[in-house]
Amino acid sequence: MPSADIPARGDDSARAETTVPGAADAVAHDGGGAGESVEAVARGQAALLGPAEVRTLAERFGVRPTKQLGQNFVHDANTVRRIVAAAGVGRDDLVVEVGPGLGSLTLALLDVVDRVVAVEIDPVLAEHLPATVADRAPTLAERLHVVRADALRVAAADLPVEPTALVANLPYNVAVPVLLHLLAELPSLRTALVMVQAEVADRLAAEPGSRVYGVPSVKAGFFGTVRRAGAIGTQVFWPVPRVDSGLVRVQRFAEAPWPIDEEHRRRVFEVVDAAFAQRRKTLRAALAGWAGSTAESERRLRAAGIDPAARGETLDTAAFVRLAAQG
Repeated sequence: MPSADIPARGDDSARAETTVPGAADAVAHDGGGAGESVEAVARGQAALLGPAEVRTLAERFGVRPTKQLGQNFVHDANTVRRIVAAAGVGRDDLVVEVGPGLGSLTLALLDVVDRVVAVEIDPVLAEHLPATVADRAPTLAERLHVVRADALRVAAADLPVEPTALVANLPYNVAVPVLLHLLAELPSLRTALVMVQAEVADRLAAEPGSRVYGVPSVKAGFFGTVRRAGAIGTQVFWPVPRVDSGLVRVQRFAEAPWPIDEEHRRRVFEVVDAAFAQRRKTLRAALAGWAGSTAESERRLRAAGIDPAARGETLDTAAFVRLAAQG
């Protein structure tokens, strides 16, 4: 019987091992996604949450989604299955999830991966998540570890494992800083699949020369290959957001083409920030403050094999790395 505090399980609680459709079939694609041929085999041991369960849990826990924390809870079982499929994770993966909320994505992940470390800043949600999982996926409950922390400040030492994948519905208001922080802080991550605002997804996955190419594009590209992995509509969330969402997949370089230590990353990101701070200016002018003068800016650009009359949005990450080496 379900506990007195948790809504009854719905029809999603099939106990037979099932195959989750690959991302190409399961997520509406918008230009080359990840995990096209992935088939995530679910254990069939988790009763996923639907709209009624999400609202009942929120009411019972006294939770009201807040804009301050960027909270929009997914309440569609098929959507979370599709996210897991797009992430390309499997039985051997140790997944870190940011902002698990009421547990919709958490349950779908636990049904597929080895362990889930859920990082939650909201104390009420962090407190109740283990009980929800214990009720709706009792055989998987021991695979969950909840860390109450701010994802922007969490460190590798705060986690009980070295995660191999990041899978998360990131809070809209801090999505890019959280993604970049975790890629930098957790070198064990081989891949990341995050759901963000569609506009942010476009920026992260943009190519040089694109109208939306900018700081997020270059910095995400410092860690690996970045591409769109699907589109998510508004109706699978509660409350319903005003904008569509997109999935972005970051596949970390198997062998980094440049140093990835903190000091080198800081130098590269400093140049990136300077180049896009005055987007309309040529790099010769935009980087004068960074280099100390316009003349020195031009010298460094030429030394890196870059046209001083170019603009920041035309350079790929590798070009910024070469330029930072001239500093």
